[in-house]
Amino acid sequence: MNFAHAEVATLDPTTMRTLCEEYIANNYIDPETSERLGVKRGLRNPDGTGVLAGLTNVCDVVGYKKDQEGHVIPTPGKLIYRGVNINEIVDEAYRNDRFVFEEVIWLLLFGSLPTREQLDDFCEILAESRALPDGFMDTMNAPSPNIMNKLQRCVLGLYSYDEHAEDLSLENILNQSINLIASMPTMMVNAYQMKRRYYDKQSMFFHLPKPGQSTAEHILSTYRPDQKFTHEEAKLLDMCLLVHADHGGGNCSTFTTRVLSSSGTDTYSAISAAIGALKGPKHGGANIKVMEMMADIRAHVSDVTDEDEMRAYIGKIVDKEAFDHKGLVYGMGHAVYSLSDPRAVVFKSFVQQLAMAKGRKADFDFYNTVERLAPQVIAEKRHIYKGVSTNVDFYSGFVYNMLGIPVELYTPMFAVARVVGWSAHRMEELVNVDKIIRPAYKSVMATRDYLPMENRG
Repeated sequence: MNFAHAEVATLDPTTMRTLCEEYIANNYIDPETSERLGVKRGLRNPDGTGVLAGLTNVCDVVGYKKDQEGHVIPTPGKLIYRGVNINEIVDEAYRNDRFVFEEVIWLLLFGSLPTREQLDDFCEILAESRALPDGFMDTMNAPSPNIMNKLQRCVLGLYSYDEHAEDLSLENILNQSINLIASMPTMMVNAYQMKRRYYDKQSMFFHLPKPGQSTAEHILSTYRPDQKFTHEEAKLLDMCLLVHADHGGGNCSTFTTRVLSSSGTDTYSAISAAIGALKGPKHGGANIKVMEMMADIRAHVSDVTDEDEMRAYIGKIVDKEAFDHKGLVYGMGHAVYSLSDPRAVVFKSFVQQLAMAKGRKADFDFYNTVERLAPQVIAEKRHIYKGVSTNVDFYSGFVYNMLGIPVELYTPMFAVARVVGWSAHRMEELVNVDKIIRPAYKSVMATRDYLPMENRG
């Protein structure tokens, strides 16, 4: 079968317009109705904070505090894994020049900092679990132009290779989680190779995992044709994995994991659903939108060093007159953070150094200009309850680009890291709650009688 040209049947445009008009005519709900009835759309409170849906001991995302009157006061952002500020982990990585993502995996899964012996043994377990089952990719041979969809299919496919797929004991779920964390990078790279072959008409190349490598080294070694990379590049990718490993229980994909886990479904179903949630451009796919937006700005601004011209075009983006007409400056703002996103701070701490080493100073200056001007333009044009600063997506795509990683892998790379958090929150949900998540939706439809066919207009 020629997968690259296989297509799903699509109705003609005229028919689709008619059907869409029929839908809109019968399904519109005025947003004011939600406000009047106290519905918290997006599970957000009126002050922008999230609705409290549960308790967690895995991760804390801090971007504000509340005074005695309950008013939200923005604070510098903090990301805390199991009580440890990620900045301390970053400092350790550079102070002792070592990879720390594997230590973060242990920390998030088990809730403690590993001893040297525990960490060494755990790294061996991860390395031994990176290979996929024999013949697995042969059974997953249908390629996908989007690697996230392929990752979902691969994760679901592992169900068929697991004799204990439905076992919800902690021992089994932990075993499944470790296997998924270890093998996700391998699935990602293999899925990318299949995409190259079928959609890009380029040669595929597959490299076996090497013993003793960190996760970051494993990714670069299996992804690159010549398997060559520098220690500095691997350390940088290790940092990317570190900051993406978790972000609390309320982010879209993690909450998805908790919702599915609460139903009693299997690990593979829960994690594949989380991948689908992460794919969205309002969540993990935002770094791709940042790259597209930056390319659009370059294409429409004759001189990117002219701040007046830059400011004017960013204003058009905010006014829905340019780029994708959504009115969003991607990479700016966050549901929790306001003054700063600690993950973006970590990125920026080394992105300038990398840009200089790669001869990309002009690109860094361009990003820096957008980072400085966008919050000013947004503040001028929008009434916002809190500050707007760069989030992790603003610089992550730029970092991946400098590492030679293609756009198709930006969000999958996010998934490779975040599966750690998903796994930790899944176990916490099952061990401590074990109650299906079932919020309420209020019906606003009018009651009417059934009309016989001959009486319908």
